[in-house]
Amino acid sequence: MRSKTPKVLHMMLGRTLLGHVVAAVEPLAPEQSLVVVGHGREAVSAHLSRVAPSATAVVQDQQLGTGHAVRTALAQCPDTEGTCLVVCADTPLLTADTLSALVTAHQSQGAAATVLTAWLADPTGYGRVIRDAHGGVVAIVEQADADVEQQRVNEINSGIYAFELTQLRPVLADLSTDNKQGEEYLTDVLALLRTQGATVSAREAPDPGEVLGVNDRVQLAQARDIMRTRINEHWMRKGVSIIDPSSTMIGVDVRLEADSTVHPWTLLEGKTTVATGAEIGPGCQVMDSEIGRDVRVKYSTLDSAFVGDNASVGPYAYLRPGTTLAKGARVGTFVEVKNTNVGKGSKVPHLSYVGDADIGDDSNIGAATVVVNYDGVAKHRTVIGDAVRIGSDTMLIAPVEVGDGAYTAAGSVITDDVPPGEMAVGRARQRNIAGWVARKRPGTVSDEAAKKASARDESANAGEDEGGESVHPSSPRDPEGTR
Repeated sequence: MRSKTPKVLHMMLGRTLLGHVVAAVEPLAPEQSLVVVGHGREAVSAHLSRVAPSATAVVQDQQLGTGHAVRTALAQCPDTEGTCLVVCADTPLLTADTLSALVTAHQSQGAAATVLTAWLADPTGYGRVIRDAHGGVVAIVEQADADVEQQRVNEINSGIYAFELTQLRPVLADLSTDNKQGEEYLTDVLALLRTQGATVSAREAPDPGEVLGVNDRVQLAQARDIMRTRINEHWMRKGVSIIDPSSTMIGVDVRLEADSTVHPWTLLEGKTTVATGAEIGPGCQVMDSEIGRDVRVKYSTLDSAFVGDNASVGPYAYLRPGTTLAKGARVGTFVEVKNTNVGKGSKVPHLSYVGDADIGDDSNIGAATVVVNYDGVAKHRTVIGDAVRIGSDTMLIAPVEVGDGAYTAAGSVITDDVPPGEMAVGRARQRNIAGWVARKRPGTVSDEAAKKASARDESANAGEDEGGESVHPSSPRDPEGTR
C-alpha cells in the first residue's frame, strides 16, 4: 500500500478492510475468533478491540507463510474441535451468506477441507485450483510455482477455507518450505489431506467479486467501486431514489427510508439516517447525522447534526457537531452552526456564524450575524428567545440573552441582555467629515470622482437658481411632482 497505515486498516465506505471481514464473519456466531497480526500489530490489535471486542489478536512474530499463520493461531486453542473457518483480512467484499454456504457445504459433504474458489477472466496473482478428471480438487498451486499449463487455469483459490480441526492440526506440522517463496503454504494442506484419503472439496463463490483481495491502492479503489454499487443497488431496491449512483457514496452503516432521494456528488457516512421524503444533495457530505422527513439539504456539510422534519439546509452551509434544527427551521447560504439548537420555524438565512446558542421558535437571524462565543479562554452560551428579530451584522457577545419578541438594530454589538419586546441599539452615531478625501487623499481616483460629483452638484444648483427647477428628459416628473 506504500503507507504508514497497515493494509487492513485502510478505510472503505465506513469500515476498515479488517472491519468488513469481521462483519461478514459475525453472523456465523463463531465460538472463538482469532486474528493473526504481524506488521503494525499494535495498531491492528487496538482497532480489533474496538470493532470486535470478543476476538483475540494472535501475534505471528515471523511471517513464514499462511500455513505458519494458521498453526500459530491454533496454538492458542489446542483443545478446540469442530469446523474452523479461515478467511483473509484483505477481502472486504466477502458476505456472510457466502461464508455460511461454504460451512454448510463443507459439513454436509463430511469434508476434511473445503476451499472457496472463483472463476476469473484474468487469474494473474492468484493460486490455481487443480482438479482431476472427475472434478475433484487435487491441489492448489501458487502462481510462482505453477507451470505453463497450470497458469492457464482460470479457477482460482480465494484463500478462504473450512477445515475440520482434528484433521487439520496433524498435517500443518508436515508443511514444508520447499517452494520458490520459502514459506509454509496453507494451500499444501489440501494435497496432504488428499494423499491420506480424506475428502477435499470446493465451493464456487456466487460472485467472483467477493473474493477479490486488496494489495494496493488501485485494488482498494476497485473494491470500493464494487461495494459502492452493491450498497446503492440495495437502497434503490428498497425504494430510495439515487439519481446518479456513479457519483454517490453511501457508507455501510447508513440507513435510508423509502421515498428519500440522494442527488449526485453526495457522500453519506457513519451512522447517518435519512427519513422518508428527504432530499440530500447535490454536493453534500453528511456524517453521523439524523435527517428528518421532507428535509432539503443541498451543497452542504453536516457532521453529527440533527435536522428535524421539513427543515432546510444550504446551499453552502456547515452544520457542526451538536447542531439541532427543529421542525421547519432553516439554515441558509454560507452559514456555520455549531453546538446550537435552532427552534421551530426559525431562520439563519445567510452569511452568519452561530455557535453555542439556543434559538427559540419563529426567530430570524439577520445576514452577517456573529454569535461571539469564545473569549480567548472559554466558550460561553447565547440565548435567543421566540419571535426575535436579530438585525443584519449584529455581534452577540456571549454570554448574553435576547428576550422573546425583542429586536436588535442592524450593525449593533450586543453586550448586555435585551429584555422581551425591546429594541437594542449598540452602535455609534454616524458623522461625516467634510473635505476629508481632498485633504487626505489628494490626486487619487476617489478625489477625482468626488470633484466631478461636486461639479455636477454645483451645475445642477446653478440651473435651479436660474430657471427655478431642473428637468431631465430621461426622468419625467409624475403628476405629483416627484420623480
